[in-house]
Amino acid sequence: MEKEKYLRKISPVDEVLQLDEVKGLIEIYPREIVVEVVREILSELRKVILESKNSKELERLNLNPVELVPLIAKMIHTKVSPHLKRVINATGVVIHTNLGRSVLPFEAVDAVTNAASNYSNLEFNLEAGERGSRHEHIEDLLVFLTGAQAAMVVNNNAGAVLLALSALAKEKEVIVSRGELVEIGGSFRIPDVMRQSGAILKEVGTTNKTYLEDYERAITPEIALLLKVHTSNFRVVGFTAAVDLKDLVALGHKHNLLVMEDLGSGVFIDLSQYGLSYEPTVENSVKNGADVITFSGDKLLGGPQAGIIIGKKEIIDLMKKHPLARALRVDKLTLAGLEATLKLYLDPVKAVKNIPTLSMILVPLSELQDKAERLKKKIKEKTGELFEVSVEEDISKVGGGALPLEELPTRVIALTSKKFSCEELEKKLRENDLPVIVRVKDDKVLLDVRTIRPEEITEIASSLVSVGLKR
Repeated sequence: MEKEKYLRKISPVDEVLQLDEVKGLIEIYPREIVVEVVREILSELRKVILESKNSKELERLNLNPVELVPLIAKMIHTKVSPHLKRVINATGVVIHTNLGRSVLPFEAVDAVTNAASNYSNLEFNLEAGERGSRHEHIEDLLVFLTGAQAAMVVNNNAGAVLLALSALAKEKEVIVSRGELVEIGGSFRIPDVMRQSGAILKEVGTTNKTYLEDYERAITPEIALLLKVHTSNFRVVGFTAAVDLKDLVALGHKHNLLVMEDLGSGVFIDLSQYGLSYEPTVENSVKNGADVITFSGDKLLGGPQAGIIIGKKEIIDLMKKHPLARALRVDKLTLAGLEATLKLYLDPVKAVKNIPTLSMILVPLSELQDKAERLKKKIKEKTGELFEVSVEEDISKVGGGALPLEELPTRVIALTSKKFSCEELEKKLRENDLPVIVRVKDDKVLLDVRTIRPEEITEIASSLVSVGLKR
């Protein structure tokens, strides 16, 4: 009986909609959304009442419809806000898979905007005045930059590997070193991709050691392809042995077999010249004679998500005609962004400066120190005594499965609050209108300035003001 009394106190939907404050919301937002939210909130109140365990819980309920207006407004705002939203990456992980991987260069953003807002010659040959191929827009540039004979682009590197194996080795065996059977990410593994392609996996060697004779002993008439997978997202160290691509190519040619290399995170610039670990370049793989090479567009390359395939012309032409090529094809936005990114590599010095992924990885420590000091000063100016703020030394990561052992010395802002625990502060920053994604370490919230843009300094300080004033 007591629950029924409280249930009767819940206002009908129409009564709530007649409140002046709710009428004001209807003038701003679609009526259907407002009605849906009101119904959801009233339904939730009924559920709380029916599931309550004692009278004290019921007494704490505020059933005044006017008091529900702030909650209604908040829920409406959440529903109409974009689900895919901008966040500030303060983690220090440059190629952050969960945060969209590489940030595009300004040139690529402009190109994507232009392609999105206008018609284009996506599949129209302007010279011939007839249907063209979307591959034409990117192929010549990739050929020039890598030295390959031909190229094409699909939606991601897993798709590139799937297409290559489907076109070249369906119902045939493919030899792979056991130490290279990597998990690409999100539980997608090379054996799974191979199985889906119709190719048959033939493992050779051991986890830590594979020799050229292991490959040669495994060659039979059923073999279609020798596959080398670059372990870009992990390293086997210590008592190890692996076969160089050049030697594998020589073996393949000896037995009239194709050799494919999955580079994973493709890189066009030798990063060891900047003091980082050596990562094999795409151009080097071409010089070593691989027939087909696949790699990502949104990792160390610094462009949009894409799977790039380069290699011998007759092989790439075969893959272009494969039915999967249409299923995996990229749209005009990807092509526009990738073309603009690749053009920056025509001048390597410009590429390092203008491609955010590379510039963030290679930024001098002195600049990080200066940025950290500016961020600390801005936070103190905006928040006063709300937080304890200090600049500390720490380590950034490249991320995205690239250069897994590389530790990048960095500077971080370390925050503590008397009002919130570190976990609470991290959560509030993450759930803010402009989410700020941070690290938590040693009971401190860390803001790694490596991945914070200069224009985001004021925004972070403002977010901290908003968070610090919340209960």
